[in-house]
Amino acid sequence: MQTTLHQPAYINTAPSPCFVLDEAKLRRNLELIDSVQQAAGVTIILALKGFSMYSAFPLVREYLSGATASSLNEVKLVNEYMDVKAHTYIPAYQDGDFEEVVERSSHLTFNSWSQWERFGHRAVGRVSCGIRVNPQYSEVATDMYNPCVPGSRLGATRDQLPDQLPEGLEGIHSHTLCENDSYTLERTLDALESRFGTLLHQARWVNLGGGHLMTREGYDTDHLIRILRAFRQKYNVDVILEPGSAIAWQTGVLVSTVLDVFNSQGIDVAVLDTSFAAHMPDTLEMPYKPRILGAYHEPVAGKPTYRLGGMTCLAGDFMGDYSFDEPLAVGDRIVFDDMIHYTMVKTTTFNGVNLPSIGIVNEDQHFRLVRSYGYDSFKDRLS
Repeated sequence: MQTTLHQPAYINTAPSPCFVLDEAKLRRNLELIDSVQQAAGVTIILALKGFSMYSAFPLVREYLSGATASSLNEVKLVNEYMDVKAHTYIPAYQDGDFEEVVERSSHLTFNSWSQWERFGHRAVGRVSCGIRVNPQYSEVATDMYNPCVPGSRLGATRDQLPDQLPEGLEGIHSHTLCENDSYTLERTLDALESRFGTLLHQARWVNLGGGHLMTREGYDTDHLIRILRAFRQKYNVDVILEPGSAIAWQTGVLVSTVLDVFNSQGIDVAVLDTSFAAHMPDTLEMPYKPRILGAYHEPVAGKPTYRLGGMTCLAGDFMGDYSFDEPLAVGDRIVFDDMIHYTMVKTTTFNGVNLPSIGIVNEDQHFRLVRSYGYDSFKDRLS
C-alpha cells in the first residue's frame, strides 16, 4: 500500500470520493478574517460562489454577519442558512425573479447603467442599491477570471456613468482581484480612485469584492488593515469585502481511491474514482496542478510515478504526473489537498458520475458524513 505520510487518520473513515471539511481549520480562517474586519472597521461577508457548504454556515455565522449571492438560488440559501438577507449582485436581473430577489436582499448591485435604468426604480427605498464599476485595472493573469479584459461584461466603465449618483444609488461595487494580496489591492484602489474618485465621495458604501486571500501564508494583514482604514476614512464610507477563497482556504480535502493501474505506451497510469473535469473543474480552468498528500508534486527520478486520470470518458480528464514513495495499487487512497473552495460549488454529474460525498471532521477530529449522492442526483439535473 502507498504510504499514508501526512494523511489524517479520518481518511480511511470517509467514503470515496468525498469532500471533507476540517472545522478547526475553518475556524482558524474565520478568526483571522474577523480580526481584520474588527481592526479595519469594515464588514467582511461570505461569497457563496466560492463556498456554499451550508452545513458549515452555523460556524461561519459566529464570525461573519452576512453573505453575498449571485443568483436567486444563492439568495435563498443565504436567507435560509445564514438567516440574513443577502448582498446580491447578479450580472443581469430577470423580470420573473426580480421582485423575489429584492424581497430577500438587503443590498442590490446593478452590473450596468442600463440595468439600473430598467430595474432601479423597483428597488430604491426597499434595498440599498449600488452599481458595479470597472476600473479597467486588474493583475489577474488568467483571462477567464479577469473582469477587466477588453469587452468585459462585468461593471460599468467611467465614461458610462454620470458625474452625480442619482437619488437611491448609494453604493459602488468593484471586484477585480482573484486570490491576490494586499499590495495588489493597493494598486487596484489607486486605479479605482483615479477614475471614480468623485463618485466614491458621493457613496455611502463601497464593496471591494473578493479575491482578498488574507488567509494565505505570508499575506500582510497589517498592510491590508492600514489601506482599508485609510480608504474608509478618506471617503467616509462603509467598506465591504466578500472573499471567496479566503474563507475556506486550505480547510479540507477531496478523498479518492485508485480503481485501476496500468501502463500506457510507457507511461504508468492510475485511474481514480473521482474526476478532474466533473469534480475539480477549477484545476483545468485556471489551470493548476492540485497537491496530493504524501505525494511528490513533480516527478522524481527513481520513484514510482503515475499520470492520474479521472473516471469519465473525456480524454482530457487527467492531471499531470506525480511520484510516490511506494507503487500504487487498486484500493489506495489519493487525497487532494485544499479542495473545499471553488470545487464543491462547481461539481457536475457529467457522464453520470456520482457527485463526491460531503463530510465534516469536527474539532475533536471525529468524521461525520453530511451528504451522499446517487442516481437521483444525476437524474434530477436532466429531464
